Amino acid sequence: MTPLKLVILDRDGTINEDRDDFVKSADEWVPLPGALEAIARLNQAGWHTVVATNQSGIGRGLFDMAALNAMHAKMNRMLHQLGGRIDAVFFCPHTAQDDCSCRKPLPGLMTLIGERYGVDLGLVPVVGDSLRDLQAAAAAGCPPHFVASGKHRGESEAAHAQLLAQVPGAKAHADLPAFAEALIQTERELRSVAGASNSGYGHLE
Repeated sequence: MTPLKLVILDRDGTINEDRDDFVKSADEWVPLPGALEAIARLNQAGWHTVVATNQSGIGRGLFDMAALNAMHAKMNRMLHQLGGRIDAVFFCPHTAQDDCSCRKPLPGLMTLIGERYGVDLGLVPVVGDSLRDLQAAAAAGCPPHFVASGKHRGESEAAHAQLLAQVPGAKAHADLPAFAEALIQTERELRSVAGASNSGYGHLE
């Protein structure tokens, strides 16, 4: 049986615009340029995508589950129009004071995803825009990938290098489309070595 190809994505700053005052409603949920297209492209290439996100706005009382569900319904509607999908959203509703095991940088969400899908987390890339995303990935044994589209957007390459140095093995990309291109290109090369056809692989219809 072919192993499930799975990618774990952070949400705010990776898929959609981040906000200092939290994304609190579907109206405030705004996709980053090219991010939804990147997810659809990954899906087209056979990758399943799930979200792992801290949503302490719930614990802080800034929004409720109905608002969170509305955000994700909007995300999935927009993705559907592009031929893409998010298989599931795993979220931590707690604040830092709640002492939970699921709030990144702890690996609880990643571990839960690994158990739910029965995958080897060592083969599951995690993509995020913050140090805690990378730390959670590393703690779970996932390959960590940094995108400079959120909290650290506009910072210098030196600043990004300093962040990456804190998580050995982390790789950097400009944004989610750049990550998708790199992942698909790597698999194209592996398919070529194995003698598989690359006709149409990783391209949206």
